[in-house]
Amino acid sequence: MHCTFQRSRCVLFDHCAECQRCCHIEAGYPPLEITLTQKEQKKLGSVCIEQQCTHLGPSGCTMGDDKPFGCKLYPLSYNPKNKSFYFDADCPLMDAYIGELKASDSDASVHLHSAQQVIFQLEKTDPQFLKNNHAVDEAYFDLRKIPSRSTSKKQTKKSAQKATT
Repeated sequence: MHCTFQRSRCVLFDHCAECQRCCHIEAGYPPLEITLTQKEQKKLGSVCIEQQCTHLGPSGCTMGDDKPFGCKLYPLSYNPKNKSFYFDADCPLMDAYIGELKASDSDASVHLHSAQQVIFQLEKTDPQFLKNNHAVDEAYFDLRKIPSRSTSKKQTKKSAQKATT
């Protein structure tokens, strides 16, 4: 998830190119089939990580803007049942990410807000993706609920509507 939503702001996520933990599967674990939206399935077919993602380069993901939304969303997971966000506790950025959510212009806040906008659209166009993605995340990651933000659902929906007009 290196600089996936706003290229000019990458300080927090610069660590991802070094860590690359999310792009590797530890020995003994089954391959990770990346959940794809309907649109991504048509374009990419499938993306599966057996040991190391084939799209991983020395500086991070080589897919650029074509990276699947499930990868862009990481280290977050969205549960559509309770409309809550979770964080992979194994990601070394967890504490910094959660701490940054207090500042509305931080990398973490920008990432979360951008994810919320995409999720708002996917709730209408591809709700099955959201269910499947969270189920895969629950199976593979140690998910911890992130604290609620002060951003209300109305504000998030307004922002998402502005982004689509």
